[in-house]
Amino acid sequence: MRLLYVIAFMVFFSASILGQAFFEAEVKDKETGNPLIGATVSIKSPEQMFVTDLNGKIKKASMNYGKYDVSVSYLGYETLETSFEFSEISHSFVFYLEHEGEELEEIVVKSTRSSRTIKDIPTRIELIAGEELEEKSLMNSTNISMVLRESTGIQVQNSSLSSNNSTIRIQGLDGRYTQLLKDGFPLFGGFSGGLSLMQIPPLDLKQFEIIKGSSSTLYGAGAIAGLVNMISKTPEHEPELDIMFTQSLALGSTGNIFYSARKGKIGYVLYGSANYQKAYDPDGDNFSNLPQTKTFSFNPKLFFYPNEKSEFMIGANINIDDRVGGDLIAIEEGPKGLNQFVEDNDSKRISTQVAYENRWNDHQVFQIKNSVSYFDRTLLLPNYQFKATEINSFSEINLNSSYEKTDWIFGLNLYTDAFEEKENVNPRNQDDLTVGAFFNNTTNLAEKWILETGFRLDHSPDWGTFPLPRISLLWNTNNSFTTRLGGGLGYKLPGLFTEESAVLNYRNVLPIDKLLLIPERSYGFNADFNFKALLTDEISFSLNQLLYITSINNGLLLMNNDSGGYEFQNATGKITSKGAETNIKFSYKDWRWFLNYALINATLDYLPNKPQKPLTAKHNGGSVIMYEGEKWHFGIETYYTGSQFLSNGVKTNDFVSMGLLIIKPFEWGKIYVNFENFTDVRQSKFSPEVFPPFESPNFAEIYAPVDGFILSLGLIVKPFGSEEHH
Repeated sequence: MRLLYVIAFMVFFSASILGQAFFEAEVKDKETGNPLIGATVSIKSPEQMFVTDLNGKIKKASMNYGKYDVSVSYLGYETLETSFEFSEISHSFVFYLEHEGEELEEIVVKSTRSSRTIKDIPTRIELIAGEELEEKSLMNSTNISMVLRESTGIQVQNSSLSSNNSTIRIQGLDGRYTQLLKDGFPLFGGFSGGLSLMQIPPLDLKQFEIIKGSSSTLYGAGAIAGLVNMISKTPEHEPELDIMFTQSLALGSTGNIFYSARKGKIGYVLYGSANYQKAYDPDGDNFSNLPQTKTFSFNPKLFFYPNEKSEFMIGANINIDDRVGGDLIAIEEGPKGLNQFVEDNDSKRISTQVAYENRWNDHQVFQIKNSVSYFDRTLLLPNYQFKATEINSFSEINLNSSYEKTDWIFGLNLYTDAFEEKENVNPRNQDDLTVGAFFNNTTNLAEKWILETGFRLDHSPDWGTFPLPRISLLWNTNNSFTTRLGGGLGYKLPGLFTEESAVLNYRNVLPIDKLLLIPERSYGFNADFNFKALLTDEISFSLNQLLYITSINNGLLLMNNDSGGYEFQNATGKITSKGAETNIKFSYKDWRWFLNYALINATLDYLPNKPQKPLTAKHNGGSVIMYEGEKWHFGIETYYTGSQFLSNGVKTNDFVSMGLLIIKPFEWGKIYVNFENFTDVRQSKFSPEVFPPFESPNFAEIYAPVDGFILSLGLIVKPFGSEEHH
């Protein structure tokens, strides 16, 4: 013991002689008192920097006696500038930081049906909004495919070279397992799903909300892989006008106009879009890689605000689309000689939306809403035609109760679907009706724990009853680290419109047999980890890591039968998708650098050796560098797509594609030029896309870009309302 006293005395004596002091510090959130992990404490003259540990502390360090200027910073908080003086042998400090005035996390998401901000929701939600959404819209102002294609773990799968039909694959699962919503309305399912991505222009959208994994509890059948909810812009008190025009060197022209205003108790939104694309053949095989397309969209909405507590909305989506692809000579001059093949898709989509919302008191909101969608499509091929209509309806009433520590949502809804085929001796008509009841609860269990639970009970007279529980848990240690765990059940009713039947243009596909088939059922689980910190005073860093698994039982398969046709069967085993997604972001002044990687291990467990799901790359990665200065904006992106397997087991090439977007902002708007896929990656460079006989060709499965390098130029004019827009 005497020896310890002697050592301690010598340490303090030496420190006094050398003029050194020992100090330690803590950095905390001023509002909650929670420690901040990874906060930066910078001491000036001489330059020294310390980073807080997992307890928000800086362990004991030595400093010379004297007065120091100190800067304490943390992502999402106001930087604290202060000073202190070392005059004693030991010092201890506690620094309290305040939140910045504007935080990205304060965006209220709609898909969870609660009024909580994204940081307080246990369900994992990916948000695309603001400048990021606008920049992706500039890359492709015709449709929303670009917004989704560049999101980690999402694949836009092209199913037809002639029509450019595409579907969304989340984590390797077919497009029919993803529910596509607009403002919470299911407007794009069933027969219309294959063309939906190519027919939704993005300029009237405020944000995208993506939930990966089973979301069937809140939205019913179909959301097995996840959902994409597109949130529209609403009128503000200041009017907003956007006029946009884009011209590509692939001979495509697009015009968009958006206007919104609110005066007193009336508000309205008017949005129109028109696109013309000439048939485009970059590889010179005389077959179109982009079809000749004429598309017109008109989306008007009227809002009525009777008082401060209620709101009424009525709107419509109108889309007219004509696509002609195939042999270039047959497209331009009509079929003749060996130039016979033309695929003509003519479709009309009309949907209505009505919603009424009333805030009963400070805690309860009642809502009733309805949508009706009509889709008419005619598909003409040599010696074959497919004509059909589909009418879907959706009705719901719900009550949302929000209190200090808990939120409740109760609802009832009704889905109807009526598909009717025209001019067919044996029409494949199908009618389905589903009624559902659901509740969802989000509760703050403790200071750092939030629990979300939900349950839905759906009943379809033809298919049975489906109980759908889900659970999610959020552990929010502080503003720098959060963890989310969640899982749930899902289901999907059998239907004619799968990716396999779309490739066949529904030719020789037998109808759904409700006596032999059973619904697909699924379970899913995911774990999500988020960390963010300031590496220096000016460089911020964030990391998101997702682990997931989704398993589908009774998967719907399209099989050859003995008569030369195709019939649907249920798989005898599982379809499983498991993997990981990594997203990293660095920010420095006007610069941002995004890195992402997706491991998608989607397997067909019902087959021997559990092969990889066809047309699903196991490895995908990307890098996006963006600069947003006062005079120029630009972004350069690089994406890697790993090798895949075709349906016949052949392994494809992997490839790297790159793009460049340059924007020149002005007070009145922006001028931009986009070099999409400027490395000119095309599937035709790896393997043929069209096989003889060319008057009745066979087409390869699509696993890589088919249109190659496309240069486009455009401008967006914002005469007023641009500040509110951003």
